[in-house]
Amino acid sequence: MVFFSRMDFSQGSLFGYIEDLQELTIIERPVRRSLKTPEEIERLTVDEELNDIERAVYLLSSGQDIQGTSVVANLPVLMRQNPAETLRRVLPKIREVLHVAGVEMQLTAAVSFLTVLQDESVSIHTYSHSFLHIILQNLEHRDAGVSNAWLETLLAVIEALPKETIRHEILNPLVSKAQISQTLQSRLVSCKIMGKLAYKFEAHIIKREILPLVKSLCQDVEYEVRTCMCRQLEHIAQGIGTELTKTVVLPELVELARDEGSSVRLAAFETLVNLLDMFDADDRSQTVLPLVKSFCEKSFKADESILVSLSFHLGKLCNGLYGIFTPEQHLRFLEFYKKLSTLGLQQENGHNDNQLQLQTLEQEKKYISVRKNCAYNFPAMIVFVDPKNFHLELYSIFFCLCHDPEVPVRYTMAISFYEVAKLLNSGVYTIHKELVTLLQDESLEVLDALVGHLPEILELMTTNGGENSGSESKLLSIPDLIPALTTAEQRAATSLKWRTHEKLLQKYACLPHIISSDQIYYRFLHRMLTIILTNNVLPVQKAAARTLCVYLRYNRKQEQRHEVIQKLIEQLGQGKSYWNRLRFLDTCEFIMELFSKSFFCKYFFLPVLELTHDPVANVRMKLCYLLPKVKSTLKIPSDKHLLQQLELCIRKLLCQEKDKDVLTIVKRTVLELDRMDISLDAFQKRFYENDLLDQEKERQEHLLLEMEQLEKEKQQSEGRSTNVNDKIFEKKRRDNKTSSVLAKSMTLSVSGSSSGTSAGKEDKKSKLVRSQSFSTQALHPKYSNIDKCPNKSSATGYTSSVSGMGKSCMLSFTDDTFRTRSTGNSGNATFPSSSSLTTSRNSFNSADQKNNGNKESQSRKMSIF
Repeated sequence: MVFFSRMDFSQGSLFGYIEDLQELTIIERPVRRSLKTPEEIERLTVDEELNDIERAVYLLSSGQDIQGTSVVANLPVLMRQNPAETLRRVLPKIREVLHVAGVEMQLTAAVSFLTVLQDESVSIHTYSHSFLHIILQNLEHRDAGVSNAWLETLLAVIEALPKETIRHEILNPLVSKAQISQTLQSRLVSCKIMGKLAYKFEAHIIKREILPLVKSLCQDVEYEVRTCMCRQLEHIAQGIGTELTKTVVLPELVELARDEGSSVRLAAFETLVNLLDMFDADDRSQTVLPLVKSFCEKSFKADESILVSLSFHLGKLCNGLYGIFTPEQHLRFLEFYKKLSTLGLQQENGHNDNQLQLQTLEQEKKYISVRKNCAYNFPAMIVFVDPKNFHLELYSIFFCLCHDPEVPVRYTMAISFYEVAKLLNSGVYTIHKELVTLLQDESLEVLDALVGHLPEILELMTTNGGENSGSESKLLSIPDLIPALTTAEQRAATSLKWRTHEKLLQKYACLPHIISSDQIYYRFLHRMLTIILTNNVLPVQKAAARTLCVYLRYNRKQEQRHEVIQKLIEQLGQGKSYWNRLRFLDTCEFIMELFSKSFFCKYFFLPVLELTHDPVANVRMKLCYLLPKVKSTLKIPSDKHLLQQLELCIRKLLCQEKDKDVLTIVKRTVLELDRMDISLDAFQKRFYENDLLDQEKERQEHLLLEMEQLEKEKQQSEGRSTNVNDKIFEKKRRDNKTSSVLAKSMTLSVSGSSSGTSAGKEDKKSKLVRSQSFSTQALHPKYSNIDKCPNKSSATGYTSSVSGMGKSCMLSFTDDTFRTRSTGNSGNATFPSSSSLTTSRNSFNSADQKNNGNKESQSRKMSIF
């Protein structure tokens, strides 16, 4: 019974689900029925035989709102096609419809009218006669968004209208629209129009007709009107000039700065800052500076609303008032900036714990904005304190802003880092650590902002790096730079923001001018090859390929270049994945761009042609697109055999290609190749610029080879001079050994002579070891080979250090050399012990001679001889 009851329950629940589904279908039916009925479709259908003008008139007359909106949006097209008929038939209909139109059509009409003005479909006289009245009629629309849209259109139209039209159509009605009896919206519109008119008329007309209205609106009963008019005073001041600004505008600003409304005070403060250049020194010291000091004092106490704006304009304010500051005021404003830069951060002494708990979320956002504005103004503050005083006055603030807990603050510092570096110039070495910090920042937004000017920053760091600047010590000028760069790239690679990764790889192409060739080879070049092989984002792969080609271009060792070329051919050009073979063709494009024609023909011409036999059609297709560029690298007659290979491959493609798309591109490519002219070995007029550029590339490539050869010769010459010094030193050492051993006993003398003989053998072995150590410094251990190194080379740096050290240090080096030999030759294991014994005795004897005085030493010498 239990089993059957369960079955009944499950069936009931199943039927319940079916009933629910049926209810859903019932609910869906009204939705389907809400679509257009046949009658509605019939009403929306327009006769296809009507032309554009007739269709527009019909839709505006009897169509629905959405159709009318479509006509209004299409108005600029109609004006371009048939302006006369559009003005005569369509525009009057639009004027009628706009009286009762909705918000969407109103906004569309405002945009369309502005587009017609910008397209210049009709003359400005015709435009003002036909469109201006419609714009003015809709300015005071009850919807604020619609009113602002029409106002923006009117302000754009004012710039193009002639003065007489503006005077009669706009300025004269403006007098009545700005009266206190008008609506709030009307007075706000009047404020913005007056700010625009200030640029169109002469100063005396503005003084007579506009300034009385300005004073009236500055004392309006509504704070919104006073705020709006206050923000327009900047434009009016620029229109009337310095004298009227001082006598008319400045008193109004002073009064508005003491207004009861916080938004009015804020607008007055920002306008004062923007007009600083128009005030003379007396106005700044007697009027502006007291107001600014008042704003600063109240910002932390009674008027925090101005704090964000004050922090944003502080840099401009400090530099604008710089000439009138006393030393005390200068220090006061600097301390005020420092206080704003750390506003909202928890203090180490813990006094602000209770205050932080009471802070609201809005306060925290405000404090973050203040610190962000301080980061924005940091370059201006460097100018304010003088770059020479940066380390003393601002470095601590710079450190705090670069380590700020909020991303927007660090992001702003990353953006302004290049400006800071330029201002510091020779003192840029003081911010090396912060550069590394921002490169290692946890936020990719910060990294992306910093990377934008990374090549310029690194160039400044290496050229103005203080004592460590110079071509021989590039790495020393920026400690921890290479680990920071590799960490930044790895973090970008593991994120989903591939555009940041691409940008980073593109900027890393500057590294050959910053760090050494070996560092690039071991830390970056192979990483670029790995990205090309493993990354899945095409733009990132291309960026890595181009940067790799740049590294290859400036690599200073032929052996390393050959290895990279071989890897490109084997792992990309001959790779198992067709995707890698496509990237090989991309890399070849970059090589043709960066290297000379002869370089490409020597290493990559034939590997590229081998891809004509590729089993994947996409590879062959991409190769066909590349063939014209490949042919342009040939020079006749020196590359005649390569031209024959190219023609042979094209014939095979024409005869054997089975893919239709590839065959079509092959035929198109053949026609293009036939039209191409091949450059000759000698210069030609039509290829002069390209040949000159190619010759310069080839000259630089030969110069790299010559520099490498000169470095090898220099190492060999230094090695030979070191060998001469070693022989002299060994001779003196054997003489000392012989004299000291003969003074002891005949047994020790025999032992000493045998050790002296072994030391001569060990000298040759030590030179070989030192030569090997030098070669491993120049090359990676994986690719270094003792056989390839010259037999007479030695470590010059080590020998020079040895010559300045005592005998005990030199003997310890000899002991290490003997240990190396003892591990390699087990039969000579007794030599190191005897040599160590002899050298230790010699060292003790020399110490005893010094302690016992010159007489004792002389008597010993006499006994020897």
